[in-house]
Amino acid sequence: MSIREIEALTLRKGELAFLWFNNYAGVVIKSPTMVIVVDPVEVDPEVFTKVKVILITHEHYDHLDESIVETIYAKTKCTVISDPTSFPRLSDVVSPEKLIEAKVGEAVDVDGLTIRPEYSNHPPATTPVTYLITTEDGITVYHTSDSLPFSDMRKIGQQYKPDIAFCTIGIAPGTSPKTGAEIAKLVQPKLAIPYHGTKTDEFVRILSKEAPTIRCLVVQKDRVYKYP
Repeated sequence: MSIREIEALTLRKGELAFLWFNNYAGVVIKSPTMVIVVDPVEVDPEVFTKVKVILITHEHYDHLDESIVETIYAKTKCTVISDPTSFPRLSDVVSPEKLIEAKVGEAVDVDGLTIRPEYSNHPPATTPVTYLITTEDGITVYHTSDSLPFSDMRKIGQQYKPDIAFCTIGIAPGTSPKTGAEIAKLVQPKLAIPYHGTKTDEFVRILSKEAPTIRCLVVQKDRVYKYP
């Protein structure tokens, strides 16, 4: 299935669908009433037609492409929430009333969708964030961007109880299947998904041994998955 197909997908209350579309942190999340896109790079922006929110985690080339954001925004007039460093780079392509600067710990409501920016442990970036995304039905996804584990992830997991966590396993400095598994162990989601890297089998092996109660799902690019 493609991005067009996930946009057209009909979901019942309490369902969610998602698709990973590049080698990095690019994810589409679909609830019964809206579409959220995180870090759209290396993707054809023309395929997006129903986007409600774009989330940008930080300014690096594999997470921010202003021209792609500009095209999606021009077509959909979606809300764009970005980390503080990316914010000024987007101010020329997104109208002020639709561009929101992410502030750690300050939730943003978009028509019943709750976006909560959290800290990101990714030292090469200037002001990176992770995002807790809670749908109108109460399903929570934790998008960890390029983050390494950090101690407050345990508090995030305990307080917000994410259903799904996307866990970085490579490419970004210092990240590995081991650090990705540590994120899952701290957050304790119902479902842990390795991304931003290729060594998914090692992630599954580590997590299955060290936290066997957490379900793992290795996703294929450009394939749609439904939850629960």
